[in-house]
Amino acid sequence: MYLRQQKKLEERLRAVLRELYQIEVGNIVIDQPPEIRFGEYASPVAFELARKLRKAPRKIAEEIVAALGAIEGFAGFEVAGAGYINSRLDRGTAVQAIAGGSDIETFAEHLHSLVEHTSINPNKAAHVGHLRNAILGDTFVRLLRAAGQKVDVQNYIDNTGVQVADIVVGLMHLEAMSMTDVQKLMSRLAESGERIDYYCWDLYARVSQWYEADEMEKQARKQVRLDTLHEIERGGNEAAAIGELISTAVLRRHLETMLRLDIEYDFLPRESEILHLKFWDLAFEQLKAKGVLYFEAEGKNKGCWVMRRMSWLLEKINTTTTESGENISELESADYYDEASEVSIFSRPKSADEDAKVIIRSNGTVTYVGKDIAYHLWKFGLLGRDFGYRRFFTYPDHDCWISAESGEPDHPQFGGAQAIYNVIDSRQADPQANVIGALIGMGYTDQAAHYTHFSYEMVALTPRCAQELGYEVPEEDRGRPYIEVSGRKGFGVKADDLIDQLIAATQKEVDERHPELDQVTRREIAKEIAVGALRYFMLKYTRNSVIAFDFKDALSFEGETGPYIQYAVVRTRSIFRKGETTAERALAEVADIDPSPYLAGGEADEIWQVWLRAAKTSLLLDQCIGTAEPAYLARHAFQLAQDFSNFYRKHHILTEPDPARKKFLMATAAVTQRELIRSLGWLGIRAPEMM
Repeated sequence: MYLRQQKKLEERLRAVLRELYQIEVGNIVIDQPPEIRFGEYASPVAFELARKLRKAPRKIAEEIVAALGAIEGFAGFEVAGAGYINSRLDRGTAVQAIAGGSDIETFAEHLHSLVEHTSINPNKAAHVGHLRNAILGDTFVRLLRAAGQKVDVQNYIDNTGVQVADIVVGLMHLEAMSMTDVQKLMSRLAESGERIDYYCWDLYARVSQWYEADEMEKQARKQVRLDTLHEIERGGNEAAAIGELISTAVLRRHLETMLRLDIEYDFLPRESEILHLKFWDLAFEQLKAKGVLYFEAEGKNKGCWVMRRMSWLLEKINTTTTESGENISELESADYYDEASEVSIFSRPKSADEDAKVIIRSNGTVTYVGKDIAYHLWKFGLLGRDFGYRRFFTYPDHDCWISAESGEPDHPQFGGAQAIYNVIDSRQADPQANVIGALIGMGYTDQAAHYTHFSYEMVALTPRCAQELGYEVPEEDRGRPYIEVSGRKGFGVKADDLIDQLIAATQKEVDERHPELDQVTRREIAKEIAVGALRYFMLKYTRNSVIAFDFKDALSFEGETGPYIQYAVVRTRSIFRKGETTAERALAEVADIDPSPYLAGGEADEIWQVWLRAAKTSLLLDQCIGTAEPAYLARHAFQLAQDFSNFYRKHHILTEPDPARKKFLMATAAVTQRELIRSLGWLGIRAPEMM
């Protein structure tokens, strides 16, 4: 309702500006006033027009308000301060509309989006930092699907990279294992209930130390690493076979870990197929033909194929398009033309560009960015080649497919997306920018405009959390805000260990509160609370914030936590059980009364705040997608739970003597429950029946 009425107000304001001033305004800002007593909407449009109209903002606002007339669902309009236009909803009408249901608009119903997230190197167990990536990505997928988009969920697997090579080095050189020995190891681990990803966690740390342990041997050992990497990339040898076996087993464990958090995938593209199916060869021809790549014959990059960095390209593009004000997505490759030098701005410069991005090294190997360019051409359906596909992992309602050189014929269609979101940490900003630069250089400006690096900052541990996990924290580090984790040093929290400890801590609380429930039910409740706590903790911070994880903070039933919001839902369920009714019936019955008397005077603003907040859920969906920031929805859910808690403490719903007022109060609890469950669902959090 809130979003629908906002758009209705915006359309009317736009019409008034045409009528009064013959002005077309592209974007009309509409916010909420700082206090609810000032109304539900506020627009500073008069300030934006003051210079153009050469009038005082307040005078313009008065003219606009006089011309607005009556708008369905609004009680009135007024000028505030130096020229704000405040708008008030008809609260009674609004309550009926809010109770009637959602106003979600499928504003991108036909858009096909591709979200890539998680993308853990398959060389060791997932850790707490990986969980932030996966939870952010999964939540954004839920938001896009709630808005009506078709979304493919992909998890890129770098199964031929240096991290996998390190594990193979550890097995073949530290442990002196052959392929047969590795197979026996995996059987032995399975029989004893041990896990291959945990084994590799420790082995990876040992290998990292081995490279540096002996100064005399350091260079030789690094060469072993490089040789192993090249063998894995080529394939058809024992090192590659061991790498394939281990990386596939670890990958399966990663999927099982993420499933504990209700995180699922559609497709697992692997770097091995990108290499063996020669994706890069096709991309290389396109890049050369469009003049994006050039061969450097001098300077530090002599003998390499390079391209201009994205930072240089954007500076040049901004210089040539500032006057026209065009968006990148509106430009064609012909626009990227430097009249001074009479060449495309992507072309080879007159002298060596020492800062150019190397795509093919002088030894002929392709860099990470080069392979990523080829992969993204495939994502947008621009490569002219496809993967083979085979089923890999089965979820309750669909199969997850993995890339292969040749595969099963009856696979779904992947790739060819219209919009791409890559959930990759902020340290990868430069490689991501260079892929966008390559797309622009090839003339794929629309695709570049729909390529989003969904970046985020790292997850660390509070010193208290590190100690609780059994790590020795030096005295000088105990006062620090956080301690960084390091997979190479073996310092960090394995994702499954974290989930297990959260469930165990919650289980103790649930057992004490509900001894009457059977063990299976208590276990399921504990899991829902623990997963909700973890997911909310990862989502409540904006993506550019470093997270310092802490058990106590995440599991608290008070403050801005997942359990606090879940408990608000549990409280509403208790109301309906005791009242021998349902939330659905309570919302239906509010149509039988006039809620207006209960929305004016006294404590009315507090009750109206609950309804108004509940009405904004659809607006938050729109904002989260537009900004690629799920934290706004997390905050909204918490604020709604807070509003309901304040309402619940002051109003005795079940003992209310006035039948009509009781129906209204019950409906207030019902709309809270509906919107909290919906918000939590988009955040990937379940609402337990009891806590």
